[in-house]
Formats: sequence, C-alpha cells, structure tokens
Amino acid sequence: MMGPRQEAQAALFYEFSLEDHVPQDHLLRSIDRFVDLTSVRAHLADFYSHTGRPSVDPELLIRMLLVGYCFGIRSERRLCEEVHLNLAYRWFCRLDLNERIPDHSTFSKNRHGRFRESELLRHLFETTVARCIEEGLVSGQRLAIDASLIEADANKQNSTPKEEWDASTIDPEDAPRAVREYLNTLDEAAFGAASEVQPKFTSHSDPASQWTAARKGPAFFSYSDNYLIDTDHGVIVDVEATRSIRQAEVGST
Repeated sequence: MMGPRQEAQAALFYEFSLEDHVPQDHLLRSIDRFVDLTSVRAHLADFYSHTGRPSVDPELLIRMLLVGYCFGIRSERRLCEEVHLNLAYRWFCRLDLNERIPDHSTFSKNRHGRFRESELLRHLFETTVARCIEEGLVSGQRLAIDASLIEADANKQNSTPKEEWDASTIDPEDAPRAVREYLNTLDEAAFGAASEVQPKFTSHSDPASQWTAARKGPAFFSYSDNYLIDTDHGVIVDVEATRSIRQAEVGST
C-alpha cells in the first residue's frame, strides 16, 4: 500500500546528538584524536586586549581552518557555509546546532593580523612535528628536500614590466597591503635578496610572486614551497616559501 505523503512539521522539542551522527571512520575523527590546541590561548595571550568584548575563540578558528585544509575548501566564505551545514564539521569544531558560525571576515582579520604577527601557524606546525618525533615517526636520519610550484592568484593583465617598476617611487603609507608586504620582503634571503635579477613582470595584487615558465608551458605568477621531508614515514618536518627561482630554492635548502 502506498504510504501517505510526508510533510515536515516543526517539533516543539528535539533530542539530537552530533556525536551519534558522525561516522566512526570519518577522517575528522582520526584527526581529532591527535589534535592538541591547548597551547593556542597562551601563545596568543599578548595579542589580545584585556578590555572589550570577548573575541571569537581562536581554537575554533584553527579547527575551522583545519577543516578547510583537509577538504580543500580554499574560500573562507565557503568554509563558513560548509561548517554551518555539515554536521561532521560542526562536531570537529565543537559547535552545537544552535551556535553561530564566525563571519568570514574574522578569518581574514586574524590571519593577516594576530596569526601572522604571533607566527601562530608556525607554532602549530612545530608542535605537530614535535608530536611526530615523540611518536617515533621522525628519525632525522633520512631526509629529502623538494620544491613545489604554487600558482599565485595573480594574472599578467594586472602587472607591470620590470622597466616600469620602481619601488623607490612608492610611498609605503599609501601603497596597498600587498605592496607593503612586498617592500618588507626585499631584504629577505628567500625573496628580494635571493637574486639580483629583476623579475620580468611584477604583479600588482601579489608583488612578491615570481613570473616563471618553470613548467615548460605558458608562464604564470607563482611561489616555490620548499619541503624538508623525513622519508621514514613521509612527515614534513620543515617548510619555507621562496621566489620560484633556483637561487632562492638552493638558499632554502
């Protein structure tokens, strides 16, 4: 017999547990067993004011960023939407069903502000490596180094040829954030000081990126992500971003 048409009706009370709706073999359960973010608050203590309204919990922001990294969610706006909708993401972030998700602008302000100034992400990376050493996953006996090209979010149409680029004419106070950051990297061994050779094009939106044709195809703006890997278990024990030129990669090595 055909069943009756089902229509959703709002209930007065619900009995619901996120714990019961996340599969035991879910990737986030495996990660959650080893995630230790107890040191985040102490590390960031000096970067928060002692007055004013309480901020968004920094551990929540880091857990949401981990979700983004693990599942390839590059957009912070979309990450907030996914955490709002996905029960497993909410469970991993310690968010109940009625708790609000931080606004996407909060991520940008913290990543370019507190997280960068405090080097929080580097601190978390080194904490993870230390945990791997404790668990016997890193011996330090057999290491490999390689550089991966990371394409920058920049295009040639929004760039300037080297003949027209003169950093000395730029007032850092009036320059966009990307340009100010680039000017600050000119003396760093991995960027401006890596080579005396000037790039063929300089991007307006991401000046520190390098115009390269290293893939033997059409040139593009990029960075080199240099990894030091312990080959026993494939654990990355150090990483450094540089310009996509051989001098910078060798210097990183």
